[in-house]
Amino acid sequence: MPNDKNDPHTSSDQTDFSDLKALTINCTLKLSPEGSHTDKLLGIAEAILARNGVAIEQVRLVDHNIAPGVFPDMTEHGADQDDWPNIWEKVKAADILVVGTPIWLGEKSSVCQRLIERLYAHSGQTNEKGQYVFYGKVGGCIVTGNEDGIKHVGMGVLYSLQHVGYTIPPQADAGWVGEAGPGPSYGDAREDGEGYIGFDNDFTRRNTTFMTWNLMHMARMLKNAGGIPAHGNSVDLWNDGRRFDAPNPEYR
Repeated sequence: MPNDKNDPHTSSDQTDFSDLKALTINCTLKLSPEGSHTDKLLGIAEAILARNGVAIEQVRLVDHNIAPGVFPDMTEHGADQDDWPNIWEKVKAADILVVGTPIWLGEKSSVCQRLIERLYAHSGQTNEKGQYVFYGKVGGCIVTGNEDGIKHVGMGVLYSLQHVGYTIPPQADAGWVGEAGPGPSYGDAREDGEGYIGFDNDFTRRNTTFMTWNLMHMARMLKNAGGIPAHGNSVDLWNDGRRFDAPNPEYR
């Protein structure tokens, strides 16, 4: 397993990740085939995943007609068209989800917000253990832009993922932002023709590498353990009246 400048770790790790599936969702505002800076940074994570045997697929969400709303299929609630059910099948099959978003006006993109709302549409569904359907999956995020806000955007995305049930490993976000104000973005060619903006940024390369490996390690541990134990967090058992020693509100 060869190394490269974005992943200098030795090839001594023998962990088998080949049964894992990963999905990256690029929340750029740019329709294909226009180039996407977010896509270029997601590419580092995707290369590490692929090199370690993880099955990887990317969706550029803006290329699909994703209706606004918080139901699994918005055609059942008045929308003329909704491509989300097809995207959901990919989300449901993935052990690892990496959300990539640019920063606009200090926030995640509107496309990313729509993704989160549509993920939330499934937050009441359960798996075979009676847990929320996202239990046992891991999530991370990539952020790009030429204005400050990586940590702010990462905070919102990762909070949303864990709220619906994703497990967030340590250091599960990474990003690149240039100088404040108009200017080049990640992956743009340098004016002198010597390389590309951001590709040599050690902070970004390191954090993206750490994020990707932590996602793989956490997904591996969860899969080996059969997911998260269901005692104390089964919606089905709770609804059946078994309340896991829930405290009496009158108890002091």
